[in-house]
Amino acid sequence: MSRFLVLISFLSVFTAGVIGQESDSLLPYQKYRNRLVLYSDFGWSTAPMSISYPFPNGMKNVKFRNNFNPVLGFGFSYKWMSLRFGITLPNSVRSKNKFGKTKYYDLGFDFSFKNMYFDVDWHLYQGYALKNADRWNDTISPDEPNLIREDINAASFSINAWQFFKNDFKMAAFRGKTASYHRDVRTFYLKYTTNYHGISSTQPILPGELQDTTESKTSSNLIAAFDVGVVPGYAYVRRWRIFQFGIMGGLGLVLQSKIYTFDGTTRSFLGLAPRVDFKIIGGINKPKYFIMFVSDFDNKSIAFNDFSYKQTYYNLRLVGGIRLNVSKKKEAREAAEKKAKEDRK
Repeated sequence: MSRFLVLISFLSVFTAGVIGQESDSLLPYQKYRNRLVLYSDFGWSTAPMSISYPFPNGMKNVKFRNNFNPVLGFGFSYKWMSLRFGITLPNSVRSKNKFGKTKYYDLGFDFSFKNMYFDVDWHLYQGYALKNADRWNDTISPDEPNLIREDINAASFSINAWQFFKNDFKMAAFRGKTASYHRDVRTFYLKYTTNYHGISSTQPILPGELQDTTESKTSSNLIAAFDVGVVPGYAYVRRWRIFQFGIMGGLGLVLQSKIYTFDGTTRSFLGLAPRVDFKIIGGINKPKYFIMFVSDFDNKSIAFNDFSYKQTYYNLRLVGGIRLNVSKKKEAREAAEKKAKEDRK
């Protein structure tokens, strides 16, 4: 069933000092402040996860996969405002007989301030399939080996801020829609991150065949964590002729408060967890148009000794658009109207 998702994001950019021309040869990037950017994108978002444990039958992990639909998006950007809406296409990427149906919601907004970039994201995925369930359940057909569980939910809410150590690194130019680079740039950065994430169900997440009676974690119906931390990283943009490629990568630790619930009992722990930051963008980028491949990965993990849950929220998109110099057209039209009035006099 197709859904219409509307995502409105207002991007505010505050700059101090005197505003110069649209292109400054001393800067490695070019901002298109007065151009109307019209674009379209095609791609999808998904959130696979896994639970690892030395299960009694000799298995080491269980993989959970959601179903998802391609999304066709349309949007525009002009000065400080940006609007995008997406249409979820009706056909799912994976077979509904093998992976069922997943209801998913993705909402976010972002903005920049000086050498900082801020991002807020919320994700909710309802309905997963446990892959290759015929390994522990002999009543499942090998032709359709997955166990569909529409009662399993995965959720994530995060607030992130990136501080770049070099003023020439701008996220707008890295993303390549409202600005672009015309020479190479690299910088170290710090990512300040706050997250709540986890999985839940109305019944135990793992089926009875995989539950260990000596370990209550295997019978949990909720696994969740709240964590805060700082992730150091490195960003690099490569410009070659009409092509622009960018990559951001970081690795760090977060302080994590984690819980799991079973049979109405909740147990909580405090510890450290690894956190990975990774983005990659690349494609053709010229002043009048651009075609870019965009990817974003958000890795989550919670571990209780030898029992661990890992999940990656990621999206892949192909974005293409044009930049219209509406200010020059407006000035030319006003000049033509003024000249016509003078001629009539």
